[in-house]
This record gives sequence, structure tokens and C-alpha cells, in this order.
Amino acid sequence: MKKIALLTAIAGMFVTAQAQDKITNKKGSEYEFTVVTDIEATEVQSQGRTGTCWSFSALSFIESEIMRLGGGKHELSEMFIVRNTYSDKGEKYVRMHGNLNFSPGGAFHDVSEMIKDHGIVPLEAYTGKPANEEKFNHGEMDHVLLGMVEAVVDAEQETLTPLWKPAYEAVLDTYLGEIPEKFTYQEKEYTPRSFAKSLNFNADDYMFISSYTHHPFYEEFIIEVPDNWMMKSVYNVPMEEMMEVIDHALMNEYSIAWASDVSEKGFSFRDGLALVPVEETKIKKSGKDNKNFSDAGAKKKSSIFDAPCEEQEITQEMRQIAFDNYETTDDHGMHMTGIVNDQTGKKYYIVKNSWGTKHNDCDGYFYASEAFVEYKTMDIMLHKDALPKKIRKKLGIK
Repeated sequence: MKKIALLTAIAGMFVTAQAQDKITNKKGSEYEFTVVTDIEATEVQSQGRTGTCWSFSALSFIESEIMRLGGGKHELSEMFIVRNTYSDKGEKYVRMHGNLNFSPGGAFHDVSEMIKDHGIVPLEAYTGKPANEEKFNHGEMDHVLLGMVEAVVDAEQETLTPLWKPAYEAVLDTYLGEIPEKFTYQEKEYTPRSFAKSLNFNADDYMFISSYTHHPFYEEFIIEVPDNWMMKSVYNVPMEEMMEVIDHALMNEYSIAWASDVSEKGFSFRDGLALVPVEETKIKKSGKDNKNFSDAGAKKKSSIFDAPCEEQEITQEMRQIAFDNYETTDDHGMHMTGIVNDQTGKKYYIVKNSWGTKHNDCDGYFYASEAFVEYKTMDIMLHKDALPKKIRKKLGIK
């Protein structure tokens, strides 16, 4: 079990939470959560000042899957995935004459596809910090890479030379480090592909689920968000069945990679909560969110973060309207690892984040209400065996 803050009679004391323990979102809060299910996960990491949450969250999910499958505990290299993704994305951007979203953002598909195509390495074999920097900061690198591919597309010459790609790869090697062809891990020698094979992780066993009405239910569609540069598909189900999938998975020890909008008034990582309160207008905000929200975002002040509140009742129509008018955007990827109930019986989901452990009292986790997950889920990634049988049959998944 992972460690989450436990309410005790001794102020400031934290111990490992077991089933039926009472936990809370922050010191001094009146929220009292009871653990329903809590799936093992690796330690919380920090994405630093980068837009790479998609890699951190998907790999955290995959690390839990490897443990579930009996493959042991491993910390995998997020920057190995980022390095390979940028390589493929740059080439596709040029082939598309610049008509492609080129940004640090990505999707869960990126991670599974990179593992299929390139393998994976443990974190100790590739940190993505060639100068041994303390924190990730990709601001300069992102601008340099974008400038390069834009210059290639806009070059005033009849044909492209074969030189731009090696130059582009050299920049990636400079900022992130050269990818090892071979490495030694736990006294064995591997290549990225042989290491991926040793983990018994089969990317083809994983499904992507969403819920929007502008496409037919029980069919696949290409989800129309800028970071889906690969143009990959998700399965579409009604909102109620999406929530059924989430609950069924978590209650059967399958964790979930969760993509959501976190730019909401009721989202406060500092307070350890994500809510959809009836009275949103009473939330006071100070400061601002950075580009990738990786500094925990603006400070929020409201009684909703101190005691259970009344939330909006979410409908399929509300989800669709928010997606259509850009109120719901693909801000952030996270790892959903469990369920808790508060003292009123309301359900919340335990969410592992990638903003480090210093910004809240939940050791880098937070609790998302059922209403928030209904309203703001973009899509999820999970093992196909985590699907309820009747939904799996409707989707035609064998």
C-alpha cells in the first residue's frame, strides 16, 4: 500500500493507511475519508517545468500494472519516452508541412506506442538530465526544437536536405542525453527492447475509453484534442458506463491512467481536492497557474476545501457542452489508484499526480469527487480485462 495522510489524535503524525482508516485532504480539514480500495503505486515524481505529465502518468500506471502482473517494482524512464516521442513528432511535423500540433504535450497513446516501437529503460539507465540538473526544465529546449522544425518547413529552397534530422536529433541528445543501446540493470544486460519484453507488458492489451455524444456510442473515434498528434482512437461509451468501467477496474485492483481538465475553480491541488461545487462563485483565487500547472497552480480559498459541500449533478449533456465550448480541455494526465468515501457517504477517487510531494499534505496525491470525474474526464487508459464483461461485449473487445 502507498502512504497517505492519516487522521490521528496526534497533530502532524502520519502513518500508512490501511482499509477503514480515516484520512483527510489537509491539516485542519473536516473531511474524513474512509479507504475503500487503494492500489499499490511507485513513488510520486515531479515533472518539473515541463509539459510531460502524459509520460509521467502513463508510466506510473504501467509501473503499477507491472507490479499487478507479478513483474516486480521498477521505476521507468519518463524522458526515454519523451526523447523518442519528440523524435517521431518532429519527423511527422515536417512530413505534414507544419500542419501538426508541435508542443511538449502528448497523450497516453504516445507512451504505449513508444514502448511498442522503441522499448523502455529503467530510470537509472536514462534520467534525461545529462548535466545532472536537480529539476526538469524544458522551456529552452521546447523553443529550440519548435524553431528548428518551423525553419525546416519554411526554408526557401526547392527540396529539403537530409541534414535537418541529424541536426534535430543532436539537439535532443544535448538536452536529454543519448539513448543507451545497451545497459546493465539488476546485474543483467539489456537493450531497451529486451528490457521491455522482460517486463511482460503487452501494449496491445490496453484500451482507451471516453464519453462524448458527437460520435456514436460503442464505436471508436479519433478524440479531437490538440495533443493527440498521433490521431489515435478511443472507445466511446455513455457517461454512466464510463464511470462503471472506472469503478469496476479500481474495485478489482486495476488502476487507471486518467486524462482530465484541471483548470477548474473547484480543482485545488494545494488543498488536495477536485470538486464541482454548486456555489463556484464563492471560491477566491490568488496568484495564477503556470503553463503546465506543475507549481500546483493558483491558491484557492473556500469552505468547500475545508468540509464536504454540495456538488452539481453532472449529465451527459453537461460533459458535451463543456467539451464543445472549450471549457473542458486536455490539461493533464494523472494516475488513478483507488477510492475513498467521506463521512457523508460521497465517493472520491485517489489520484497520484506528478507535481512532487511538497505542494500539499497528501504526499503528492489528491482526491477527485465522483462529480468531478464524471464532468472533466477526457479519457482513460486501462487493461482490457478491467472492463465489465457486458461493456467489453458491447465494444466488441475479445
